[in-house]
Amino acid sequence: MARMTRRTALAVLGAGAGGLLGLGYVLRSVIQTPVTHADPGFGGVSGIDMSKYMTMFMRHRELRRDVEEIPGGVRTTTESDSLDLVAELQAHVSSMYAHLDQGSEVTCMSSSLPTLFRRAADYRRQIAFTAKGLVVTETASDPDLTRAIREHAREVTGFVVEGMPAMMGPGMMGPGGMGMH
Repeated sequence: MARMTRRTALAVLGAGAGGLLGLGYVLRSVIQTPVTHADPGFGGVSGIDMSKYMTMFMRHRELRRDVEEIPGGVRTTTESDSLDLVAELQAHVSSMYAHLDQGSEVTCMSSSLPTLFRRAADYRRQIAFTAKGLVVTETASDPDLTRAIREHAREVTGFVVEGMPAMMGPGMMGPGGMGMH
């Protein structure tokens, strides 16, 4: 199956009333394509990762999120009463941290992620799983990195509050991505 470019995905998703059908096409082409590594054609996101994103976008109203600014960063709590969504959320964050640890950059969902990937060794990350989700603490001593950490927390909160429309907003999905720049 041929890979879809971000520009094509935008055109399909932006087709007005056909947007929902376009989303189905994007999901089918991303999720059904067997991927054994991150696909750089879609911002370093594998089909498996994308399916987790899409589940969370479609079910964003079932998530609750609290962000507390702490010295040098944030402590976030993200939870759900749906056990299957809790499992997806925990798997997603674990996968993202694995990408950070391996230097396997993912840029398609956030304007702050490039900085966080480039400087992954320069900040501390801690995940604590809870019965209803997780608590994540991220801190840095560098003020620029602290700003990127907090910016990313705001972006993720936008995803939880707004779902898919937040992904289509300014700065999202990296250079040449789906966001309006």
